[in-house]
Amino acid sequence: MLKDLIEYGHSVRSVDAPIGELSLHCMVRHAGYEQRMNEVYSWDGMKRGNAPFLVIQHTLAGRGHLDYSGVRYLLVPGQTMVLTFPHANRYWLEQGESWDYFWLLLNGREALRLAHGVIDRSGPVLEMGGDAIDRMAAACLGIIKNEDCQSGEASAAAYAAVMALHDGMLAGRHASTQALPPAVARVKAYIDANLGTILDVDRMARIAGMSRWHFARQFSASVGVAPSRYLFRARIERASRLLLATDMSIGAIATACGFANGNYLAKSFRRINGMAPMQYRAAHRDAALGN
Repeated sequence: MLKDLIEYGHSVRSVDAPIGELSLHCMVRHAGYEQRMNEVYSWDGMKRGNAPFLVIQHTLAGRGHLDYSGVRYLLVPGQTMVLTFPHANRYWLEQGESWDYFWLLLNGREALRLAHGVIDRSGPVLEMGGDAIDRMAAACLGIIKNEDCQSGEASAAAYAAVMALHDGMLAGRHASTQALPPAVARVKAYIDANLGTILDVDRMARIAGMSRWHFARQFSASVGVAPSRYLFRARIERASRLLLATDMSIGAIATACGFANGNYLAKSFRRINGMAPMQYRAAHRDAALGN
C-alpha cells in the first residue's frame, strides 16, 4: 500500500537473485522510494547501456521533467511515468526544485512487451486510480523490505507492478475516449499530460495535423466542449487534486497546472468552485484522506 511505503521511508534496493534453471521473462532488478531536492539529477535514455529494460516511476510530491522524443512533459503528483530503454528520452530535476517518487526497474521480454503496449496506447505518462498505485507501491515495498529476495519473488513483484499498470491504464481511459477520432484522442491525451505547459488551440491543431478551424470543429463535436474549454476544465480539476493530495503552495500548483500565477488560479478556482483554493483544501482534505 502507498501509505505503508511512505511510512517505511526512503530506501533503495537492488535484486541480485540468480535466475535459476528456468527463464523468467518479467523481473524486478531495482526498486526505491526517493526524494531529490535541489541537486543534479538527470537520466538520458540513450546513455544507459544497450541492454533493454524499463522504468516505472510514480510522482508523490514535487515535480520532474521529461523529454520523450522531443515532446515535453511536466511530471506532477499523481502521475506515473513509464519508459523503456534504450530510447530517446530524458528525465530530470530542475535546479531549485524537489521530486518525491517511488520507482521500479524491470527487465525481461514480457515486461518490455507489456510496457511497450501501455506506451503505445496511452503515452509515457499516465494518471491512474488509487488501487493501481497502491498495488505498484506494494510491489515496490515488497522488494525494498526483502533482504534475501528470490528470483521467483522478484518475478512475482514485477508481474504485480505491470499488471497494476495495465489495469490502471484501462481504468484511466474514459469509455468515450476509445470512440474519439484518432487525431482528437491524440490531442486529448497530450493535453492531459502537459497541463503545466503553454498550450493554445493553434498548438493543438498542429498536434492533430489539422487546420485550426477544422480541429476546433472536430474536437468540439467529439468531446462535447471546445478545446480551450476542455483545457481550462482539466487544469482546474488537476488543481483540485493537488490541493487535496499535496501541501504545495498556490503558486506552485498554478505553475504545475498551467496558470500564469497564483492570483489567476485563485480567481478561476473561485469562479468554478465558489470558494478560494485554500478554503477548498480545508473543507475537503479530511474527506479526501478518509479521516
